Amino acid sequence: MPRSALLGMYLTLTAWPAFGEWILRRRLARGKEHPVRLDERRGVASVPRPEGPLMWLHAASVGESVSLLEMIRRMGDEWPELSFLVTTGTITSAQVLAGRLPAHCIHQFVPLDIRPWMQRFLDHWTPDLVVLSEGEIWPTLLTEVGTRKIPVAMINARMTERAFRRWRFAPGAARAMMARLDHVQAQDQATADRLLTLGLAPDRLEVTGTLKEGSAALPHDEAERQKMAQVLAGRPSWFAASTHEGEEILAAQAHKQALRSWHKLLLVIAPRHPERAPGIVAGLRASGWKVAQRSAGEEITSDIQIYVADTMGEMGLWYRLCSVSFVGGSLVEIGGHNPFEPAALGSAILHGPHLVNFQDIYARLEAADATRQVTAATLGDAVVTTLEPDAAARMAHAAWGVCSEGADVTERAMDLLLAMLDDVD
Repeated sequence: MPRSALLGMYLTLTAWPAFGEWILRRRLARGKEHPVRLDERRGVASVPRPEGPLMWLHAASVGESVSLLEMIRRMGDEWPELSFLVTTGTITSAQVLAGRLPAHCIHQFVPLDIRPWMQRFLDHWTPDLVVLSEGEIWPTLLTEVGTRKIPVAMINARMTERAFRRWRFAPGAARAMMARLDHVQAQDQATADRLLTLGLAPDRLEVTGTLKEGSAALPHDEAERQKMAQVLAGRPSWFAASTHEGEEILAAQAHKQALRSWHKLLLVIAPRHPERAPGIVAGLRASGWKVAQRSAGEEITSDIQIYVADTMGEMGLWYRLCSVSFVGGSLVEIGGHNPFEPAALGSAILHGPHLVNFQDIYARLEAADATRQVTAATLGDAVVTTLEPDAAARMAHAAWGVCSEGADVTERAMDLLLAMLDDVD
């Protein structure tokens, strides 16, 4: 079958709700769907549509959705009658957003890319503008939005080499999808080049940098920060943030080495997926570590060596408390996570070699001597040397300088989206 027919096959398959129900059953069994809000994944809204203009912003998961919040807040200040619908596809993202959404903002789970479900969703919400964040390109979504002649913008766009290869396998489908994007703001030139190769018109594309650079600093509970600062008084600490399977063991090995130089040192681990925490705690205790788990209400006593911080929405707390942070997903082949979160909060940054998701950003940080790349074997030494106050302060200041350079990315995204809304009849 010609590759150009793949889009037609996909759209035919996604016309069947039974296919979507099969997907939902599998995801629900694996704990990847919210059982009470499952109808939202079928396009059934759980709340009414607000009156007036509505902007629909879709982001895949936690990092992408959080990066939109500052922009949404500022657009809401400029246009008070504008409402925002934010959709995501993960339970974790819904939990994080629950207490952080700005005014006039609604969260829903995005429907699966099943035609009747997407039609039902669009019939209810009737958005005036659709905004896709990062790499979310769904054929049925774009086809149905195009049928309704709703303008589409993609901001903070990022396309990995892997995603690019998948779309190149179906060039006709790729061109059809690119034609449905009215304007794209790309994070980097590599993404821009890939989108142009797939058929995006050059006059619809600009390279602006990552929206995460212009995001507000992660929030925290100041009373809790003061309480934890008293608990940690006189005790150095370092943070292993957004870790993935295998990285907790490596962090513990590095911690064992670092304890030889920093005898009261505490390691705080925040796994990227908090549901993994019980297994992490059990494994560390089996290896002889004294471990406390935050979600279990366990205290950091003087004998605790590792604290597993597995509660949602507290990354800003730990970046503020720990002078050195290892950003996970980088010692294993995940591709790294957002370094601007610790950079904005004065924490020196360590990372592994797997950075495909944030290559350009880390390259800029490295050029400013604001980060240090480590391996499993060198992480312990890096923790020891970076904990020195002069070293941590110097790296943190350099990282903050790089972070602040991108403040205009949010402005450019706002200008684009508000101008597109003005053009809607």
